[in-house]
Amino acid sequence: MARPSALADRITHVKERIAGACQKARRDPTEVTLVAVTKYAPPEDLREAINLGLRDLGENRVQQLTQRAGMFAEGAQRALRMGGGEMIGAAVGTAVKLRWHMIGPLQRNKVRMLLPHAAMIHSVDSLRLAEKIDEEAASLKLKVPVLLEINASEEKQKHGVAVGAALALAEELHEMPNIVLSGVMTMAAHEADEVTARHTFSRVREIFEELKWHKLGGANMKHLSMGMSNDFEHAIAEGATLVRIGSSIFGPPPADYEEQAEEA
Repeated sequence: MARPSALADRITHVKERIAGACQKARRDPTEVTLVAVTKYAPPEDLREAINLGLRDLGENRVQQLTQRAGMFAEGAQRALRMGGGEMIGAAVGTAVKLRWHMIGPLQRNKVRMLLPHAAMIHSVDSLRLAEKIDEEAASLKLKVPVLLEINASEEKQKHGVAVGAALALAEELHEMPNIVLSGVMTMAAHEADEVTARHTFSRVREIFEELKWHKLGGANMKHLSMGMSNDFEHAIAEGATLVRIGSSIFGPPPADYEEQAEEA
């Protein structure tokens, strides 16, 4: 019997850590969804991860998300036409079940390109962006699940609405007919210690509970997208339902990787 690959070992280890954090917090592990951030993952690792059962995939850039979602969707359709035989591969045979999450900053001019492919947008942080999503969703006859991004760490370089403005923006989103307000998202400071990270996550959980108290989003208000590779266990302790994990699964970015910003 072949030994599991390094990628399989890393996925297993992350899942074990999620289960351990849930047990410590006295939570059911099924309450927490692993969103595998594929930003640095080469296509062969992405295919293997899908074969290993990962279904929720996160991307920071619209172009990469749409290209990858389109590639796997096309492969799935080809597999279906050919009867889903083993020659096509398990990954493309199951690609119709993949859920792609847009987790990075989103410019308004990229919204229409994104909407047909995204199962959820985690990074709605302004009224203008929300209005654009609502407008494009209407033209495409879609209802788009979104999360309100909150800058609870109050870092100037971070995206997200200010804590004090979150309720007002959530009220605007709640009224938009083609947006499904489904929760909130945040990031702790990159090198925050446990106390600082948990304080950030706790503040956002309190906002989440306030939005629920105001019945914003209704029954769809379910998700706290909090926690990445360096702090997801702290986020689970504070109620995270979606954890966005990249480097702990796919490793660090390659040495020659250059960050590319979305064009405005």
